[in-house]
Amino acid sequence: MAGAGDARDRLAWVDIAKGICILLVVMMHAVTGTGEAMGGEGFLHPVVAFAKPFRIPDFFLLSGLFLGRVIDRDWRLFSDRRVIHFAYFYLLWLVIQSGARYGKIVGDGGPADFAIHLGHALIEPYSSLWFIYLLAVFSVVTKALRRVPGGILLAAAALLQIADIHSGSTVIEEFCARYVYFVAGYLFADRIFGLADAARRNLGPALAGLAVWAAVEGWLTLTPATEPAHPSPASLPLVSLALGAAGALAIVVAAVLIGRTGGHVAEAIRTCGRRSIVIYLAFSLPMAATREILVRTGLVADIGAVSLIVMVVAVLLPLALERLVRGTPLNVLFVRPARFHLAPARVRARPVLQAT
Repeated sequence: MAGAGDARDRLAWVDIAKGICILLVVMMHAVTGTGEAMGGEGFLHPVVAFAKPFRIPDFFLLSGLFLGRVIDRDWRLFSDRRVIHFAYFYLLWLVIQSGARYGKIVGDGGPADFAIHLGHALIEPYSSLWFIYLLAVFSVVTKALRRVPGGILLAAAALLQIADIHSGSTVIEEFCARYVYFVAGYLFADRIFGLADAARRNLGPALAGLAVWAAVEGWLTLTPATEPAHPSPASLPLVSLALGAAGALAIVVAAVLIGRTGGHVAEAIRTCGRRSIVIYLAFSLPMAATREILVRTGLVADIGAVSLIVMVVAVLLPLALERLVRGTPLNVLFVRPARFHLAPARVRARPVLQAT
């Protein structure tokens, strides 16, 4: 009979997959920001382009995996776990991030303009914080529609993604573009865990499948457009949906295989995954500061090298901050206080914010 340790090993791929996703997200922000600041591209730009179709879809797929555990609970408990939880961190870090950029936000204005900015952020997610905002929205919508047959719900979500809606609203656009992956994680959780188990048992086919996927993904995302007016094949309706789904599943398989290897690399990625939202909440400020210092001083001339340094700092400093404040009054940066719970807080072995 499998022991508790075996069960933990079988689920380690979830943390590793989230670790891959958060590293790709930070890389994207670091690379694009550095490229714009330095007026060119570096060796990480192709990696960002390769990961674009599946980077966020996989994050939402993983976030939907465990929704089935709480979706049938009463609204009070459900809201505590899936709405208030994310709302607390969104509002807290909205104030922190906005405060750090106060001058840029208000310009020649004052506190009244800052208050208007904060109020607007309640309906239009601020900066990179849109992800946790949408997690709460996705959770509420899915619970409200839980009586709708799964096939109909998934088909409707897929149609929204294919429609490629442009409304000027981040909430509406990202909801339409991403909800299908969250729903898929919720509806097909058992099959996704089955895929992970199959990949663990069948190394050869898993590697072969990843190789085929990577070849197709690379061809569609890295082949230059023949004419500037023609969109990339990866951005076309249906193709975009297929690449997002295939890429999300490929990350599941890759995470399982990385977990099989063990070692320091796998553990480092898993650590990033266990603290993925810690990184997501806090990476933007050190990223911007590091980029500004390197670009202004010219200490490193290569765009790719600067991008990599910015990315590493943007990942490590949030982890260091979380470790530094752990057990202190400042741990409210990453641990929701009891007074902000609608239901008794669960006892955790590690007080780290989770996305699922």
